[in-house]
Parts: sequence; C-alpha cells; structure tokens
Amino acid sequence: MELNLKKPIVFFDLETTGINIATDRIVEISILKVFPNGNKESKTWLVNPEIQISEEATAVHGITNEKVVSEPTFKELALKVNEMIAGADLAGFNSNRFDIPLLAEELLRAGIDFDMENRKAVDVQVIFHKKEQRTLSAGYKFYCGKDLDDAHSAEADTLATYEILKAQLEKYSDIENSVEALSEFSSHRERADFAGFILFDDGGQEIFSFGKYKGRTVEEVLKENPGYNSWIQNAEFPLYTKKVLRQIKERMTKPRKVMSDEEKLKALQAKFNVR
Repeated sequence: MELNLKKPIVFFDLETTGINIATDRIVEISILKVFPNGNKESKTWLVNPEIQISEEATAVHGITNEKVVSEPTFKELALKVNEMIAGADLAGFNSNRFDIPLLAEELLRAGIDFDMENRKAVDVQVIFHKKEQRTLSAGYKFYCGKDLDDAHSAEADTLATYEILKAQLEKYSDIENSVEALSEFSSHRERADFAGFILFDDGGQEIFSFGKYKGRTVEEVLKENPGYNSWIQNAEFPLYTKKVLRQIKERMTKPRKVMSDEEKLKALQAKFNVR
C-alpha cells in the first residue's frame, strides 16, 4: 500500500542530547521526503550540538561527544533542513510530542520562523499505540515481519517508521489513506503550542494546561496578570510556546477597526429597515 499524497510528506527522526524540548539539542537528523508521484529523497546529518551529550542519551543512540565535535552545528544546517521540509507535511514516531517540537526549537533558535500552518502532522506511534500498544521495534516486527537492526540509529528508525505507516494502511481498512485523516487519527488533544503548555478548549479558546492558571483562558490570564507573559518569556519554556504567547498578546492589543462614517450610516439604515 502506497501513501495517497496531495503534497510531499517528510518522515524524520532525531537523536538528541537528552529529552528536554527547551534545552536539549539535535545530534543526528534523518529525513525521508516522499513525493506524491512516489519519488523519494533522503538525507542524514550528524550534528554538533554545542553542548554535552548526556551519558543516558549516548547509551541509547551510541553517539558520543567525540563523534560529533567536528560535525556542522544545526545553525549551519538549518537552511538545508528547512528547504527539505518546505511545503511538506511531517511524520514520525512520537513526532507530535518530541521530534516536531524539538525541531521547531532548533529552527527558531537558528532564526528560521517555523510553524505548522498549512502542514499536517502524522504520528505513527499514536496510530500504533491506539491499535496495538507497542514500541517501534515491536511495531516493525508486528506490521512488517522484520527485526529492526540498528534501532536508535536515526536512519534505521526513519525508514522503519515509513514502512510501518504503509503496513498500517494495509492492515486497517477503517483508516483513510490521506494525510488529513492520518493526522486527525494520530493527534491527541489539540494544542496551540507543540509542548502542550497551551491547549484549545471546546470553544477554540487557548487555555493554560499547567500551573496556577491551569484551565483558564490565556487572554483572561494576561488581562488579569500581564506579568505572567513576561515570566514565561524569561523562563526555560520552549521558544515556540513563547512565540504562541506573543502572538496571542499581539492579537489582544491589536486595535479594533474603526467604522467609517459611510459604514456607520449603512449600519443605522439597516437597523432602521429592520424596525
């Protein structure tokens, strides 16, 4: 089963210095770009994170500080990465909660204004967990009948994720073969930011998901306590979360459109005609 695509989709995987979205860095990135006509383009880079790789992270992916010391930094690679993902939807394994948020942080840190507008996100792990509750290696065995050699190598994990999604579409007839449907199925509660600090309530309003203002709308909190935004902007929150807050604040302070005399006259006429 091949993917039914209207635009390119990028499968990608990151190996990192740790698991903190706001403070950790990429040490390896692998990208597989699949085009609607079935053509594929792939690239894998080792990255100098410019900070120490934790021993716990090295134990998982095997990448040491010595291995990446002479590799390009992410800032040096950012334009190439951004060019490769431009105009494409994004897919990965646990990508909604980790890979996309961390990639966004790295791009923003490099001065590239990344967002998810006009993109869909397909998280193969969410589909997997909703259907089978397993890990990537188990999923590869379950869906593809293969052992995942070189697990936690970004390239091996990326290719396995791509193969699993195609096998999932083959297996589950109730999942539509479109990026829109896959994105919807693999999503958790809708978030305004990647890290989930700001969610949308049932009415589509942004709400805080943490702290003393948990459950309250962002606009209400910023009106009541303007300093809360300043505190978040200066604390160790993800850059994308800070960006979302700035956008909400700018939206709140944007002057309302003043009606022209002609518009006021038309409004009065309409009101009079109704009567």
